[in-house]
Amino acid sequence: MKHAETAAPAGRPASAEVPRGGSAAPGVPVGEMLFAVFILALGILGFVAGAGIQTPSSANDIGPRALPYLVSGALVLVGVGLVIQLLRGHRGQADEGEDVDPDIPTDWLTVAKLVGIVVVHIVLIVPLGWAAAAALLFFGAAWSLGARPWWRNALIAVIIALVLQYGFGVLLGVSLPPGVLEGVPFLNG
Repeated sequence: MKHAETAAPAGRPASAEVPRGGSAAPGVPVGEMLFAVFILALGILGFVAGAGIQTPSSANDIGPRALPYLVSGALVLVGVGLVIQLLRGHRGQADEGEDVDPDIPTDWLTVAKLVGIVVVHIVLIVPLGWAAAAALLFFGAAWSLGARPWWRNALIAVIIALVLQYGFGVLLGVSLPPGVLEGVPFLNG
């Protein structure tokens, strides 16, 4: 099918194409700018929320504010960088497509499994402890998404949960519910 040719604007060759993801009209793309400002605002909000985290005055270690400040700093840097790039006229390129078939319907059984696993995780955090509940969450998510073999998923889930418990409890000083692991010295915050 042939398209009718239109006259090119003054000072622009007739063969010039509009870049993908941009518009022919000058200006800032609203959607991309809203996203950049949202990322920037999220980073600023993270700094404000992180400042409200209570820390003992005698704390000499990194403390629980370190991770929120690190993530918030990264968000602010990315947000400012995006705003600057957009104001300079750089535009994001549209994706050519993903390896997704839009004709396949949503697998609601998998969604229901994932929601159920998150609910079970929330209920079991206090009685079982964070590490055990997180291991069940990680294993359940892998199982519901079809990862095989099950024993490898269980092993990886336990390792990740214990590493996170150690990282938050010992390195950052954040007290996570120990549950069944209460008394294990290297896991207490």
